[in-house]
Amino acid sequence: MSDAPALHEQVLQRRANRQRMRALGLDPYGQRETGLCSLAEAKGAYDPGADEAYQKEGKTPGFADRRPERAVAGRVMLLRDNGKLIWMNLRDHTGDMQVAVSARDCASPGFDAAKLSDLGDIIIARGRLMKTKTGEITLWAGEIRPASKCLAPPPAKHEGLQDVELRYRQRYVDMWANPETMDVFFLRAKLITALRRFLDERGFVEVDTPVLQTLAGGAAARPFVTHMNALDIDLFMRVAPELFLKRLLVGGMPRVYEVARNFRNEGVDRSHNPEFSMVEVYEAFGSYDTMRELTESLLRSLARVVIAHRTGREPGAAEPLVLEFGGHAIDYARPFDVVTYGALFERALGFGLGDDGKVREAARARGLKTEGVDRLLLVQELFDEAEASIDPARPTFVIDYPAPLCPLTRSKTSDPSVAERFELFIAGMELANAYTELNDPDIQEAKFREQLGGIKDEEKTFRTIDEDFLNALRVGMPPAGGLGVGVDRAIMLLTGNSSIREVLLFPLMRPR
Repeated sequence: MSDAPALHEQVLQRRANRQRMRALGLDPYGQRETGLCSLAEAKGAYDPGADEAYQKEGKTPGFADRRPERAVAGRVMLLRDNGKLIWMNLRDHTGDMQVAVSARDCASPGFDAAKLSDLGDIIIARGRLMKTKTGEITLWAGEIRPASKCLAPPPAKHEGLQDVELRYRQRYVDMWANPETMDVFFLRAKLITALRRFLDERGFVEVDTPVLQTLAGGAAARPFVTHMNALDIDLFMRVAPELFLKRLLVGGMPRVYEVARNFRNEGVDRSHNPEFSMVEVYEAFGSYDTMRELTESLLRSLARVVIAHRTGREPGAAEPLVLEFGGHAIDYARPFDVVTYGALFERALGFGLGDDGKVREAARARGLKTEGVDRLLLVQELFDEAEASIDPARPTFVIDYPAPLCPLTRSKTSDPSVAERFELFIAGMELANAYTELNDPDIQEAKFREQLGGIKDEEKTFRTIDEDFLNALRVGMPPAGGLGVGVDRAIMLLTGNSSIREVLLFPLMRPR
């Protein structure tokens, strides 16, 4: 006896229909096709004058039918068999369209192919464009051919298509079953193209840096570890491209960026996925001020792309650029707010970050261990409350962080206790992080060693000093501004999706 599970009745019926198609000499999985147009293009080709003439004189001998003829392909979303007339709704990436298949007008074996079609099948239909009595543009098929038989019944409309886990696990179903999902990913592609174009037009050069690295560097994050058999060495999946991009400044490239796929062996929540995209940008002789202008201009440019995509027109130069996210109307045309780290901390907690007594008192009140803990580490813990106090509808740059918390950042000349760093917060999320880069090799080495001395024991297996990067700094890196923007988070915000999984085609899921 076979241990294979019994096939569902609907699956058996679909397989039987496939066999009947083959018996008619049809290939259920189609062949190469030319001359196909999208459903939206077909609908746009409808000629009301030609259709009206046909309705009036179509049965007159010698009448020349001028109604446009088109060939389309789509997935069957609706199927109504009225005997000698079959109505189908097809769907492709541009939308839906009705197709009518009559026993009289559809060439054999096309009508039989339509009879043997099931929901979810991909079919090719060729015919003339007309409008029904209800006003719906319809392709009146003269030819029907199968392109791919769907053996798996579509999920129930009011159950499976709304099941979030099913949507993420079977994105290939989600995309054709839910047009809004398809739209998000076409928009994502537009936004990444626009991001590249924005940077290219400003003289930045796109580069590629290693994803497999011998050291886990560039960010304080737990890496994924793998092993290379050929060299018998452990390698780390990239957590950030930062240190390699800075090497390119040393080499003489003045403006570089990378749209990087990064990997961090950490938690999963609505704004974190272990595999994610970010863009890192470095500009020789720039600073965190130039990066702030770049960031604000970039997001404003991307907001324009979203609005143009949704409305079909470019917004005017003076128009608001309002996009909704989480119940907040965010206007990207307005100048972003700017507040210092210290001012935001004091505004939110009621005392300054330099007041050791009050910092420790507040930390103890929140259940934090304070004995033997540096004040600034407690400030960093308390700062979550300061972040939460930012108006979610007002994009806000938090600037001038305490220098000891920023080991890769240059300090202010006027106040060495303050690092020239900003983070951008929108709708409660950190979206961007930027520095005036530290380029003194001796100071950088000292900060690396200080940072290494404070790590946990379990991190010592992968936290090491990148000696080659220090050597690059000794060769000489020009003063620079550096920026990192979370691409997936930016797309979440701009498209109004509250979960990062909604903007990742294939988010990580626990195996069933």
